Amino acid sequence: CFQLYGYCYQDSNDIPDTLTTITELGSPLEMIQLLQTSWEDRFRICLSLVRLLHYLAHSPLGSVTLLDFRPRQFVIVDGELKVTDLDDASIEESSCTSNSDCFMEFPARNFTLPCSVEGRCQSMNEKRNLYNAYRFFFTYLLPHSAPSSLRPLLDKIVNATGNHNKHGNAKYLLFYPSASVNSEFTQKCVKSANTQYRRVPEAFIPDENYRCWPSYHHKGCLLSVFDVNEAIEICDSYSQCKAFVLTNQTTWTGRQLVFFKMASNHIVPDPDKITYVKVTD
Repeated sequence: CFQLYGYCYQDSNDIPDTLTTITELGSPLEMIQLLQTSWEDRFRICLSLVRLLHYLAHSPLGSVTLLDFRPRQFVIVDGELKVTDLDDASIEESSCTSNSDCFMEFPARNFTLPCSVEGRCQSMNEKRNLYNAYRFFFTYLLPHSAPSSLRPLLDKIVNATGNHNKHGNAKYLLFYPSASVNSEFTQKCVKSANTQYRRVPEAFIPDENYRCWPSYHHKGCLLSVFDVNEAIEICDSYSQCKAFVLTNQTTWTGRQLVFFKMASNHIVPDPDKITYVKVTD
């Protein structure tokens, strides 16, 4: 949730029972823009949503459900998803006398949950949040342009939330799949390519940009890699790529940012970068 910096309670004849809060500033959530970002950034957003789901399921007040769980209720703060509107939050678990009373209806699917001996629908608040996270976020942000090696695991995550199977709970999503995806993505192993590259230390190519997708830079091709071998593999996969530049910047997972270039005619000194130029016959 949003970080609260301060609040002011006002009680006067003109404005009774008014509470003003000061919170951190976030950017509106635009799904089309998110789909144009790198998969790594979209995974970070989903991971922050998983943390929120786990907190809502185990909050000090009990299990909390967001009755108006839609993208417009969220913002992006420093690359992570945060909920802004808690007016429709509820801690009431539905009462029941039989399983038929625990019926959840959604536009595409319906679910029936078990009725506990205490007369409450088991985990209804948590399940409602999970399915809404699936239909509004996970189904769009996780599979789209994901690394091929991670797709079986991502399918398992999406199915767990979409089908309410035995793994469909916030604890499972927080402590197993998310950590596994993060670990496998940051420790990716890539076979060395046969193409030869000349290493030029403390050097940068300021121009010679071309666009690629997804890119961290809208006017060039800036991607994250695990190591030099992966950068070579990426450069070899683009016909226009003739060189790449390792920067000293990393993504939130620790992967190194690399500029890919279509020529190396103009190389300038830069102590914070290393340039690799493709050797041609």
